Amino acid sequence: MGIFSGSKNKDELALVFHIGSSFVNGVLFSAQKSGTPKIIFSANEPIQIEREIEVEKFLSSTIKSLEVVVKKIYESKMGVPKKIFCVLSSHWCFSQARTISLKKNTPFLFTEKLADELIKKEIKLFEEEHSINSASDDNLVRIIELKNIKIMLNGYETQKPLKQKAKDLEMTIYLSMSEEGALRKIEGAIAKYFHFEQMRFSSFALSSFAVVRDMYTQQENFLIVDIGGEVTDILMVKKNTLRESISFPLGRNFLTRGVSSRYGCTLEEANSLISLLKDGHAEATVAKKVSKIMSDLQTEWLNRFQESLVNLSNDISIPSLIYLVMDKDLADFFSGAIKNEQFSQYTLTESKFEVVSLNAELLKGMAVCGSSTICDASIIVDSIYINRFLINSALPRRGGVGVTK
Repeated sequence: MGIFSGSKNKDELALVFHIGSSFVNGVLFSAQKSGTPKIIFSANEPIQIEREIEVEKFLSSTIKSLEVVVKKIYESKMGVPKKIFCVLSSHWCFSQARTISLKKNTPFLFTEKLADELIKKEIKLFEEEHSINSASDDNLVRIIELKNIKIMLNGYETQKPLKQKAKDLEMTIYLSMSEEGALRKIEGAIAKYFHFEQMRFSSFALSSFAVVRDMYTQQENFLIVDIGGEVTDILMVKKNTLRESISFPLGRNFLTRGVSSRYGCTLEEANSLISLLKDGHAEATVAKKVSKIMSDLQTEWLNRFQESLVNLSNDISIPSLIYLVMDKDLADFFSGAIKNEQFSQYTLTESKFEVVSLNAELLKGMAVCGSSTICDASIIVDSIYINRFLINSALPRRGGVGVTK
């Protein structure tokens, strides 16, 4: 399972790859007991954007970008990592928070064996719901992540549930899965340059939730909106618990394709036009036409955002505080769209949306970036998240599926 089991060695080198839907990032960092990772070297490579997404072609392009990043880190000769991790965006994995309930008329003892049995049953249900069975190994799905988020006994959250008696148990766990064929290709690309006995996979959804929750301990309710190249993810956190998540297939590349098709230019030219417009350098007539196109695309994205919030809410109020994760160049574009949105913030929330961009500037000081590094938000978040488990041994697994928070 993808629960990081920690290490007793301090200040050891770790290698983390972040595989998104528009970029592949890699970072070599020194895990620090202080909790502030020291980033020694980083590399990134864009994933080629196509006019239409074809699954196999997109996977091939992603692996090519990953190989470039792996080679750059290897040739930097900045050190040999003891452990290797890979954090996947939602384009490459499916994640879900699930609640397990057990009620009895007489008190029962909460044990690790009981928790393991309940979790194994839930994993089986998770697999059955998503039809995880196939004659082909490449079409199989691997459970990559299992994390206990919260345990409640008799209606009260407890940090030390083992050996306690209760009539009512509620466990919130977080599961992630990914296609076996894609995972094997990722492992193969990295194995060309780095030896590893086992590579740990995780989801960016869980790492971003954990880091934001611990950064802002005074905030119990918030949304995380992660706008990647192809997908927008929305995570809802209530009372410091990851309650729901939802995605829709419109990300940064949606704008590029939209400008390309409506303006009648190549994808590369579309990106240039968007940059010129953003920087205020576009010629007047061009700016007018591209601005109209971008406004229409913004409305389309916003409509899907509103629909997703309605489906996410499930009769639960939506938090008004949003942490936005995306490339810096268009953060203001999407942030402005959310702030100016009218429907959801007056029907589903208690007040207007407040948007905080989770960028490198905001995260400054939470990681030490060396002179050979370019630290974007995803690199810092991944490093902080994994550093915690390497140093603190936060999730022991004594032979079971793991119940310790």
